[in-house]
Amino acid sequence: MDKILEGLVSSDHSVPVKRAIVKKVVEAAEKEVTEEQCQALFTLTTRLILLGEDAFQKQIGFQVLEAYARYHRPEFERFFSKDFVLGLLQQGYGQLDRKDPATIDYIHCCLRLLISCPSVLEIFSVIQVEVLRMVCERPEPALCAHLSTVLSDFVQCIPREKSGVLFCQQLVRTISYFHCFASQERELREYVGQVTKVSTLLQNIWKADPATLLPSLQEVFSIISSTDPSFDPSIALASLVQHIPVQMITVLIKSLTTDHNVKDASMTKALCRMIDWLSWPLAQHVDTWVIALLKGLAAVQKFTILIDVTLLKIELVFSRLWYPIVRQGALSVLSHMLLSFQHSPEAFHLVVPHVVHLVQSLRTDGLHSSKAFLLQFTELIHCMMYQYSGFPDLYDHILEAIKDLPKPGEEKIKLVLNQSAWTSQSNSFASGPLRLLGKSETGKTGLVNLGNTCFLNSIIQTLFMATDFRRHVLSLHLNGSNPLMKKLQLLFAFLAHTQRAAYAPKNFLEASRPPWFNVGSQQDCSEYLRFLLDRLHEEEKTLQVLESVKPKVPLPVDTSSKDPEAQNPPENCENSSSSPDEMKPENDGRTLIERTFGGKLITGIRCMQCNCISEKEEPFTDLSLAFCPTASQGSSDPEGPIEEPTVLFPGSVNGGSETPEASSAKALASNVHFVPVTNEPALSVPDLVNYFLAPEILDEENAYFCEKCSSLQRAERTMKVVSAPEYLILTLLRFSYDAKCHVRRKILDNVTIPPLMRLPVHAPLMPTQFSSCTSSPLQVDSPESSENLAKKLKPSQRDEEEEETEGAVGAEQMNKGGEMSVQSVPYVLSSVVMHSGMSSESGHYYSYGHNINGADGAQHPANHFALVEDLENGHPDCGLSTCSALSMPPERGVALPNSGQEARDWLLFNDSRVTFTSFQSVQNITTRFPKDTAYVLMYRKQNINGALMANGMRLSVEPPLQKELLDAIIKDNKLYLQEQELNARTQALQAPSSSCSFRPNGSDDNNPPGSCGPSGGGGGGGGFNTISRLVF
Repeated sequence: MDKILEGLVSSDHSVPVKRAIVKKVVEAAEKEVTEEQCQALFTLTTRLILLGEDAFQKQIGFQVLEAYARYHRPEFERFFSKDFVLGLLQQGYGQLDRKDPATIDYIHCCLRLLISCPSVLEIFSVIQVEVLRMVCERPEPALCAHLSTVLSDFVQCIPREKSGVLFCQQLVRTISYFHCFASQERELREYVGQVTKVSTLLQNIWKADPATLLPSLQEVFSIISSTDPSFDPSIALASLVQHIPVQMITVLIKSLTTDHNVKDASMTKALCRMIDWLSWPLAQHVDTWVIALLKGLAAVQKFTILIDVTLLKIELVFSRLWYPIVRQGALSVLSHMLLSFQHSPEAFHLVVPHVVHLVQSLRTDGLHSSKAFLLQFTELIHCMMYQYSGFPDLYDHILEAIKDLPKPGEEKIKLVLNQSAWTSQSNSFASGPLRLLGKSETGKTGLVNLGNTCFLNSIIQTLFMATDFRRHVLSLHLNGSNPLMKKLQLLFAFLAHTQRAAYAPKNFLEASRPPWFNVGSQQDCSEYLRFLLDRLHEEEKTLQVLESVKPKVPLPVDTSSKDPEAQNPPENCENSSSSPDEMKPENDGRTLIERTFGGKLITGIRCMQCNCISEKEEPFTDLSLAFCPTASQGSSDPEGPIEEPTVLFPGSVNGGSETPEASSAKALASNVHFVPVTNEPALSVPDLVNYFLAPEILDEENAYFCEKCSSLQRAERTMKVVSAPEYLILTLLRFSYDAKCHVRRKILDNVTIPPLMRLPVHAPLMPTQFSSCTSSPLQVDSPESSENLAKKLKPSQRDEEEEETEGAVGAEQMNKGGEMSVQSVPYVLSSVVMHSGMSSESGHYYSYGHNINGADGAQHPANHFALVEDLENGHPDCGLSTCSALSMPPERGVALPNSGQEARDWLLFNDSRVTFTSFQSVQNITTRFPKDTAYVLMYRKQNINGALMANGMRLSVEPPLQKELLDAIIKDNKLYLQEQELNARTQALQAPSSSCSFRPNGSDDNNPPGSCGPSGGGGGGGGFNTISRLVF
């Protein structure tokens, strides 16, 4: 019979003929056959099954084997012996390798035929040993799947007791070696099916023998926590997670996170690989386990691991949202990772660039589930933008993409954020360097946030964008006598020439931090600016005094205390047109800070009984602009008159947030252009300037002590700018004091910021009238010296004689009916520092800077047309004595708001991020983001008819770097390249600690922006400007 079958298989007969003959052979199995013939048939059919040339031969082999084994079982038992099985599993069959799945299928078929025979028990014992050996050899997924099928059908073949535990552990490790390199869907489905069979076998073993579960899970963790760079476990391990009882989560996570033998590097690897499991299509509960482990690590304050894993894997988790089969679990993990990562916006900002594309895809993919998913995703994005406000350049496109979708309420957002926060916050985090990124397309350099230092970063970028000041600082030839200016010069040089995307100003922070500023706490940027300018001024003034007492010998000009442009007189003499009060020699003894930011105010008080006038001239570097009490809702319910507003300097000029009296309000009505409380357009900067300069009536408890009348009298106080600075700094007094609640509140009123503005400057009739004051030291009044008005204005010591002289001169002029001539000095907006936050207790600073492309830093041509036309024809609404905005008519060639040119006219500096933006964004920022309000503004005095305005302050080109600065930058740039190379190598080795650090850049700066200094934030020990910042 075997000869007939063998000849039939090799014959050329048609398949139907062959099938008919095979049928006859199968039917003959019922007849008696000798043992020799049976053995020959079993040998032939085994050869056909294992070595058959095609599927037909294999099919014939199975049919004949089953028939003869059923009717001649004793003969088959003797053929399919344990030795035969052992030979198949250890050596294979002929040319067939022992690891071929066909061998397992053949054994599976034979076991079904012998299941009722006693001899099968011996075979089971052999298989128990051999399958353990086989899984230790890490079989391929296909062989492992076939083996799992056999073991699932014949559980007697599964190893028992200790061998059973070892088998489960080795099978788990075998799964970790699975990899699929197929690209076709059919092959991928086949691979997933194979893995599912293996994981199902483990599930059945765990159910039958619970003692094998925990060792199996320990093996899983051992695999995924491996730090061996040459081993990358397969995500097929995710198929096991769905078979682990959910009730074990709490116990297992607690055991893992509290085990001191588990190093942080191993835990980081394990968590990263569990997050990778989100890509496995059929696994359930992966998100549950990942979130449980994240929470467990937070509970034991393993924040370094959480930070590293979040920054490393957040983009991968986000990418899973594109695939419907895994997106729901991925969103759960993404939500927890983002909402709990509350110390820095870095993680959220990694996924921000992909948000709009995902939203668009969800809208158009046509899946019913996508609509509900989009609502969940949008709610998460709103929560994140609320948590990390202050980044309009990043969020504008997102807001536009989701504007028609529901937005959660503020209370719900706060609840979600509070529930998701890590159990302890970032005081335990250690500062670390910024992740290396390429420089932005702007070519500008950002500043690393060193831990609540956005107050410094925004001010430094604002000063850097003051073109004339920057060029003068870089052109100074300094020695060791100017430590702070030298550090500022080095910082400016790095901002201009470093290859780094963001520079860490550690040295400058240490040198310029006011002594009352707590390290690591948020501070007030206006207070810091005033302190910095005062320090620079005093440093240079001290050097001037020391130089003046030395014997005069012919030496080169020291540009550290003189105007750097003195070396280039011909160039500056061409452009020397300026106002009378500024026609001073360049070597007039003034410091660089005075020449750049210094202006002068005259405060006059006229007794309304005898008309005697007392005047006092004082310098300033910034004007602190209070909000009109009736126009600001942020300072409602004042507690009656407060002593502070009655003080001339320092104090809140014009009453600060105090409600003016009726007589005072009447006096203001004719000259101040502020907006009343209506639904009309918001206040503008000129409105606040006019309110600052408006007359104020001193009456009742604020009455003025007139020395001529020798009594308290009703008086009028006026302020006049008599010397306009090159750069006008305006501080909007956003933080008011609530006397009822004893807290500082933020005034959130929107203020329109004009790009062009003119400031009324009262020039004296005689050009030399105040010449004696130009070289005098700057007057500094500490906030602690806030006496009442009568005491403050009463002459004392050597000032008595000066004040009497000034008052006499002023009175003489007024009695003769003379008036000081008023000039309208034009200014163009240079920079704006924004404060983002709902109150003075938290927030973030960032700044906008005008991107001046011209070599001389001149204003846009359209600005020039507007200035000339306005100054020639007069402003239609205001006289020369008031501050007003200047318009830029489109027909003059001004770039339209949405044009490409205008979109690059401005830069947004947000710590380490620098991006292009538009002036329209600056103007509309508070409308789009109500928490983001302008705080400090810097305006630059402008040219008229091409002439430079004053003091030879304009340098036409960027000065060349001095050798010392150039050497420092070259050295750092080389260091930066070495850091990049080291970082690349570290990432290639997948070192778990390569990014282990607290990244403060872009931090939300959750500490109060106000100072904790001795003055309660008012001035902290004095400054160049004697006008108080806060509204009390």
